[in-house]
Formats: sequence, C-alpha cells, structure tokens
Amino acid sequence: MSPEYGPRRCQVVMVEPALSQLEKLTAAETHRLDRAIVAISANPKIGTPVPNTLLRDYADEVDGVRVIYFVTALRSITIVAYVEA
Repeated sequence: MSPEYGPRRCQVVMVEPALSQLEKLTAAETHRLDRAIVAISANPKIGTPVPNTLLRDYADEVDGVRVIYFVTALRSITIVAYVEA
C-alpha cells in the first residue's frame, strides 16, 4: 500500500527585488520568513488580494513578516516580489 500524502505544495520562486531584500536579513529574520513561505506554498490563497492587481499580501503579525506575491494560473508556482521581516 502506498503512503498517504498531503496536498501538493506549490513551488516558490523569488524575483530579484525579493532576493536583494533577503540578502539583508539576519538568520533569525530569515527563519521567520521561511515559516511564512511554507505557509504560502501550502495555501497560496492565504494572503489578502491587493485591489486591481494579481498580487496578494500576506502579513504574519506574530512573526512580523510580510510577503507580496502572486500565483501563476495553474497555481503550481508562487512568485514572491517583496519580503519584509
């Protein structure tokens, strides 16, 4: 019998502005951001839609993390445009 798997997560890709911001974060900030990225990959609809755009805004008040991203049409890839921790 094959093992039971949970829902498939989407692949997360960061564009240049997000990568530049990521380089400036401390190890602790990066760890907090990682948790947010995992949450987004598991549920791409977790963020709030930004009006009149395809963007979504995810803010985790507990960890103090914010991620601006959009999800591709097939919901298999999430592209991160902005990170803040």
